[in-house]
Amino acid sequence: MANEDAGPPSGELESRTPTEADLVSLCRHLNAERAKYVVVGGFAMIHAGHARTTMDLDLLIATDADNEARVFRALESLPDKAVLQLHPGETAKYRVVRVADEIVVDLMQLACDVDYGEAAKHTIIRDVGGVPIPFASPQLLWRMKKPTHRAKDEGDLFFLAEWFQQRGENPPS
Repeated sequence: MANEDAGPPSGELESRTPTEADLVSLCRHLNAERAKYVVVGGFAMIHAGHARTTMDLDLLIATDADNEARVFRALESLPDKAVLQLHPGETAKYRVVRVADEIVVDLMQLACDVDYGEAAKHTIIRDVGGVPIPFASPQLLWRMKKPTHRAKDEGDLFFLAEWFQQRGENPPS
């Protein structure tokens, strides 16, 4: 009988849940490369004040060749260097490119039809551990999550609705 708690078979790698320290470290490398990116998804929700967890780090990026190379170089800072398995042009070709390293990083071309150029206009720069990080604003998060109708976004939308209500604002339409 196999031990279900033993983890993956010998030689296989398994990603772990990312921490805030992982976010800070990767963003430090992205900033050093002058990469164009916006943190969206779970970490953006957490930094908007929502007490929740996330299983990956979602980055909406500019997908031009120069920026893709900058992002790839920054991802080489991850221990397993899984990014080296990617090829130039993949972030422009696919809507999401998943980099399954020690942590999972999703490189997104679009998030609910919002691209980096549009998202960059609606970011909040937060200093986290001494690193300036561009996060999607609550207004942008609402726009990205409202059309999905995914069960996992319901809690985020409830939090965002309360966030707007507390400020006497209506969510974007």
